[in-house]
Amino acid sequence: MIDISALTIPAIAAPMTGVSTPDLVIAACNAGIIGAFPSSNCQTAAELDDWLHRIEEARQPSAAPIAVNLIVRNRRLDEDLSCVTAHGVPIVITSVGDPTPILAPLQSAGVEVYVDVASLKHARRACEAGADGLVLLSAGAGGHTGWANPFAFARAVRAFFDGPLVLAGGVSDGVALWAAVTLGYDLGYLGTKLIATLESGAGTGWRNAVVSSNLDDVELAIAPNGLAANLLRPNGDPFGSAGHTVSGVSSVMRVVDVVAQTQGEWDAARAKTLEELAR
Repeated sequence: MIDISALTIPAIAAPMTGVSTPDLVIAACNAGIIGAFPSSNCQTAAELDDWLHRIEEARQPSAAPIAVNLIVRNRRLDEDLSCVTAHGVPIVITSVGDPTPILAPLQSAGVEVYVDVASLKHARRACEAGADGLVLLSAGAGGHTGWANPFAFARAVRAFFDGPLVLAGGVSDGVALWAAVTLGYDLGYLGTKLIATLESGAGTGWRNAVVSSNLDDVELAIAPNGLAANLLRPNGDPFGSAGHTVSGVSSVMRVVDVVAQTQGEWDAARAKTLEELAR
């Protein structure tokens, strides 16, 4: 089981298509949060192998673990699965498809499996299949998104699942992260904020659009794979995916600085709560 208490803050650098690079993952892990990326960002299984070698070599001894997002509806799934287990990746996040066929091979290799879910029906199915943790795609998440309010979603899932819960959508700062943990989540995704980082794979226009936009510029659309997705369209011009947390991004930063800023906000929010409880 991953030791969440050993993290700088209980957060995961969200796996983002076209954004999550080895540099971003390395920076996230070395800053003390879980660094994740989708295997589909690699053109081949050989490139995935190269990425994992590079990340492993650059992670500091005290760094946070990495996680790989495996898209189930992927013709290269078996190859990526073999590569991930060969490297001893500790966490796999599955998305876009039924994870049941790959749960047993991953777990038998000692991998914790977190499953993306956007509804109670899918959450129950993932639990029945034996998922170790759930990523709740809530309204406002960037890219593939859900429709449920994150408050209601967490409380409904907690009625039947006591394992790790990850909030995807709405973690704009450390205050929101603290609120999420208070609500019942164990971890929160940092996604949109990391698009606007120097280590991001996003182009300059996309990064700048994240900085200059607010949540009114995020449009719910249907992605080519038929799933709902939040896209950034300032002035009607598409730049890529982004979540409602664009309103919390004010500049292009380094990943380490985003984590440090979020940690400061987290510490302040936590201290305020403890102070109020002590009164």
